[in-house]
Amino acid sequence: MSKRRLALSVLGGVVVLGTLGFTLWLMSLPKGTVHTVAPSIAQSETDAMLAALKPPKRQRPLIAIIGVNAGTEVTDYVMPYGILSRADVAVVLTVATQPGPLQLYPALRVQPHSTVSDFDAKFPEGADFVIVPAMHRDDDPQAIEWIRQQAAKGAIVIGVCAGAKVVAETGLMDGKKATTHWYYLREMLKRHPTIRYVSNRRMVADRGIVTTTGISASMPMSLTLIEAIAGRAKAMEVAAQLGLPHWDARHDSAPFQFTRPFAMSVLGNVLRFWHRDRFSIELQPAVDEVSLALVADMWSRTYRSKARTFSSKSDGQYSRNGLLILPDEADPSGSPLSVSDLPPARMLDDTLRSVGARYGAATASMIAMQLEYPYR
Repeated sequence: MSKRRLALSVLGGVVVLGTLGFTLWLMSLPKGTVHTVAPSIAQSETDAMLAALKPPKRQRPLIAIIGVNAGTEVTDYVMPYGILSRADVAVVLTVATQPGPLQLYPALRVQPHSTVSDFDAKFPEGADFVIVPAMHRDDDPQAIEWIRQQAAKGAIVIGVCAGAKVVAETGLMDGKKATTHWYYLREMLKRHPTIRYVSNRRMVADRGIVTTTGISASMPMSLTLIEAIAGRAKAMEVAAQLGLPHWDARHDSAPFQFTRPFAMSVLGNVLRFWHRDRFSIELQPAVDEVSLALVADMWSRTYRSKARTFSSKSDGQYSRNGLLILPDEADPSGSPLSVSDLPPARMLDDTLRSVGARYGAATASMIAMQLEYPYR
């Protein structure tokens, strides 16, 4: 047998074995999941969560949302800022490890209010709350050290979504109850085996550390924090503006797992490499930053499309609550995509329906799974 024929035979064998292995792996995944109504939360548990989130220092607390300059999750970073700023019950600042803009993932560029060093110089006593989004690197040395320092100064640290993995790297979660995004749970517990996972809760508090499940949990977490700071009536007022009439820590964890439909949707969309859609969002003055983040995030999670912003103002536009959003380009390079005036919670559902109409219900469900959002 010639070397060429031998090489082709070996390659063919590898492909066959690889295909067989992949097929066996795919068939081993759950065929699907069913969302059920999560049981209600006891009032005593809700009261304990609110007590755990009482501002530790100031009557009007100082909230810092920390990000690294490349790869901080967009909705984790922008949604708490937009909701908490809208409530006007605290000073809310976006902070970055380095000067310059943050390139958020998977979309949007923003200019933070401060670097961590500038924040420390202005507020040597530290923040009341530090919100930690998911980051591309869980072990960014500057972010890790700053979070540790803020906790040592008495700040309550809130790990949103996979931001819990970042907080875990500080050691602050050792021996404590916690949760995180379903996809990263096993990894977090493997690296930090003393953490005690709590299922069926969107938020978990334990001795100065609060953690949440996936991306969409930013909304109920922010409302719960508003209630802890300013009372139930204020939180209900903001919730009505968001279009979210009910919120609490209830959650059905079981449906959120790596399933066969989820894997097939991701793979199928990735393999459609010959066609990728590009969408352009014009940055409007005073745009609702929460709705903008949700729209850009979801359309950039399909594995078939990417959302980019544009504006003739290269220095950007300020959002409804004063976050400077920088355009990706001066002119549109894709199909127009708009951010409507719908309340953000309704915008989430509306965008999932729009994605489903364009790419199919399986893709919409796949995005909801990434957001850890019980979309039906």
